[in-house]
Amino acid sequence: MIWAILVSFAICSVTMVVHMVGLVVLMAVMRARTGRIRPHQSMVRQTGFIMLIVFGLFAIHAVEIWSYALLYLALGEFSTLEAALYFATSTFTTLGYGDVLLSQDWRLVGAIEGFNGFLLIGWSTAFLVTVIGRLRAIEFDWLDHHLEGD
Repeated sequence: MIWAILVSFAICSVTMVVHMVGLVVLMAVMRARTGRIRPHQSMVRQTGFIMLIVFGLFAIHAVEIWSYALLYLALGEFSTLEAALYFATSTFTTLGYGDVLLSQDWRLVGAIEGFNGFLLIGWSTAFLVTVIGRLRAIEFDWLDHHLEGD
């Protein structure tokens, strides 16, 4: 059991670093593109901006899920990448079908993966809500500024 806890701690640390670096990269992309977003001019640009962020979050989570899948392969828990990826995805998203299982030696890693995924998805949700809130704030500031000018 101690090995499962140590392995879980290590992979959780890796996924948290991946998540943090991924969000920093997304923030840099946002800063670079913020000057091009004019809330009054183009809903298409706003939509594209939000989609860019959503796909970026999806990519971050994909890296994290693949990390778990590769770990399960390295531990010898699955014989195919597809099975490892399927298990990692369903566990990370806390869906957990239960049709593919880990051995007793490593099942604690799977349980901790579910908790880790839950936290990281929540972190991404908070990030996305903040981004959309800031877009709305920019839009309202622009609207207030132009209404005062009339």
